[in-house]
Amino acid sequence: MLLAAGMVLLAANLRPAAAAVGPVLGRIKADTGLSATGAGVLTTLPVLCFGALAPLTPVLARRLGERTTAALALLVLLIGTLVRLVPGLGFLFLGTALAGTAIAVGNVLLPVLVRGNFPDRVGLLTGIYTTALIGSAALAAGVTVPIADAFGGGWRPGLAIWAVPAVIALVIWAPQLARRRPARADPGAPVTNVRSLLRDPVAWAVTLFFALQSAGFYATLAWLPSVFHSQGLSTSYAGFLLSLSLLVGLIPALTVPSLAARASHQRLFVLVFVASIAAGWLGVILAPTTVPYVWVVMLGIGQNAMFPLALTLLVLRGGSVASTAALSTMVQTVGYLLAAAGPLVIGIAHDITGSWTPALIVLLALLVPQTVIGLKAARNRTVTPAVRG
Repeated sequence: MLLAAGMVLLAANLRPAAAAVGPVLGRIKADTGLSATGAGVLTTLPVLCFGALAPLTPVLARRLGERTTAALALLVLLIGTLVRLVPGLGFLFLGTALAGTAIAVGNVLLPVLVRGNFPDRVGLLTGIYTTALIGSAALAAGVTVPIADAFGGGWRPGLAIWAVPAVIALVIWAPQLARRRPARADPGAPVTNVRSLLRDPVAWAVTLFFALQSAGFYATLAWLPSVFHSQGLSTSYAGFLLSLSLLVGLIPALTVPSLAARASHQRLFVLVFVASIAAGWLGVILAPTTVPYVWVVMLGIGQNAMFPLALTLLVLRGGSVASTAALSTMVQTVGYLLAAAGPLVIGIAHDITGSWTPALIVLLALLVPQTVIGLKAARNRTVTPAVRG
């Protein structure tokens, strides 16, 4: 129970560092002189770190143990959160990179901890920790601006508050440092690494599905408040709408993994949630201020169901603990590197056209390959690591 609680708190710290930036991005730009493209780089940087630095996790876990590595990730996250408060653009980007590095490690560790320590509770634990991920992102999106306003209206207090959950998680995780045993391995399972999965079609289907849904999610996280603000809504209201889209995702985040884990395949889940996302984007494009609550609810249900579904597929398609660890590294390295283009491309498209409509049409179009690849990833198969002769 203590390990499970620690995992949930670890998960709860893996999104606020990114989710808190979008609502105060306008204030950061005004204070620092950052362009829209520079702001796109800032919002893309954590996602780039998620991908580029994910391969660090297996190395650290082998040398330090998974539980010590998780504690180290929380400590680096705390340091990064504080560093980016120091005046100067260099510190803002450095702190963001440190936070992104810590989150990359936590992202890869969580599915492995679930598979290794709770093999009979994969759906339940995945649902609980993805709910913590999305819930913390919703909280960050909703309260960052009010907190910033309460402390004078600058953006730094709004970001500083997210050091507190990291401290709490470190305290709760501390007892795990005395229990350095590795996660339970599967008897007789072959040693697996990322290289052994590079020619496996199942691994690539899961990876690309993860990449496409993440690209859409992080572009939404970074720019949805700006889209609504451009339509005349206040920054607080725009941030609230983003928070609402995340809050309504708590229900599918908690329920989808268990339901998907029990199903023989997950194709229906893919189709239903893609349709929900498409309806949301069409509403934002055609009538953004008519019934914005409806559009963000549709977006929130679809996008925040896709993420736990992708993580559930990762665990289901992995099979053994070793294969799951390799697949988690591959999915989150390649997946996040590709997904990092999402916020950046949307920011550039807005800069070039001066309008959000073309950028949102790009996000809508991405749902087509996401559906095709998602249907392949949803087939009831597991990865088959290549065996060296």
